[in-house]
Amino acid sequence: MLAAGIGAFACLIWVVLIAGWGRFWRVTTLPPGVSLQQQKAPRVAVIVPARNEADVIGTVVCSLLEQDYPGRLHIFVVDDHSTDDTAGEVHRAANDRDDRLTMLSAAELPTGWTGKMWALAQGVERAAEFSPDYFLFTDADIVHAPGSLGALVALAQARRLDMVSMMVKLRCESLAERALIPAFVFFFFMLYPPEWVNDRGKQTAGAAGGDILVRAEALRKAGGIEAIRNELIDDCALAREIKRNGGIWLGLTRSATSVRSYDGFSGIGRMISRNAFYQLRHSLWLLLGTLLGLGITYLAPPMLVFFGGWASVFGGLAWLGMSLSFLPMVGFYGQSPLWAITLPLVALFYAGATVHSAVQYWMGRGGEWKGRAQDSEGVRAD
Repeated sequence: MLAAGIGAFACLIWVVLIAGWGRFWRVTTLPPGVSLQQQKAPRVAVIVPARNEADVIGTVVCSLLEQDYPGRLHIFVVDDHSTDDTAGEVHRAANDRDDRLTMLSAAELPTGWTGKMWALAQGVERAAEFSPDYFLFTDADIVHAPGSLGALVALAQARRLDMVSMMVKLRCESLAERALIPAFVFFFFMLYPPEWVNDRGKQTAGAAGGDILVRAEALRKAGGIEAIRNELIDDCALAREIKRNGGIWLGLTRSATSVRSYDGFSGIGRMISRNAFYQLRHSLWLLLGTLLGLGITYLAPPMLVFFGGWASVFGGLAWLGMSLSFLPMVGFYGQSPLWAITLPLVALFYAGATVHSAVQYWMGRGGEWKGRAQDSEGVRAD
């Protein structure tokens, strides 16, 4: 009886999610028919914070310099205390096109700032001399197709948006990446359904930090980067600030891709762990509630299939529902549909990474990224 009740509850959860949770399972890409009017192309400053990115930054800079954007474009790369040859790779990539690129060295990180936000703030400050109409904030591992920037600006202008953010296509080649990366994006859109994010009448605000176009005046009204200076999930924090006074748009793109490779299952686990407990506001009760929710929603259905009776029926229906909702994202990444039925195992992995995130926080190593622990009590990144 208890098993059947748990199965019925799990089944109800998936009915609500699929039918009433902003159609998060849809693959939302740039709408067709939006084109940039060349004679009105605004000025865009691209800000790229980079910390120990020598293995990828050259390719990224080349992709930005090769944009077929008809307006004025200038790239500002902020070297965030790299200990490798990041700066050298940037200069080599720029070659004889240095007039469109400025290389900055980040100043010492002040108290109360995360490293990335401090780097972005310095890039924005330096870009003021360029008088941009828009900023493109992009990570140092994102390669942009030639028409990527133009498409973002065209959508922003056509719909009078203050922010356009695209979840770039992440690397999905190794076994670990094929197993875990589509689910990473699936879970992200479950937290921030694009249909709700893109609705000016709803408070839901989210963004994907690897590819964000924001209107310069809107950023100023939101208080600039300083307004989110200590945020770890900075993209969504910026989206909240911008949406208070304007429109934002979130979707998926194939025109910008991440070239960062992950170090197997452990590397992806660290990526998830870095911000998971921060997302739960460092609350033990929210952690326990999250684990219980993951257990009922994802883990119980495939287990109940083997109980027999109504428990099997409800468990099977819930498992079918979650698999069908996951299929569009699996397809977006070009994976076999069979990967969709592995979502319970993936959820178990994510639950473990969330627990690891809490442990890292309690041990003083929370939010660790390239030698910086930015989410621990009493710890300041340096």
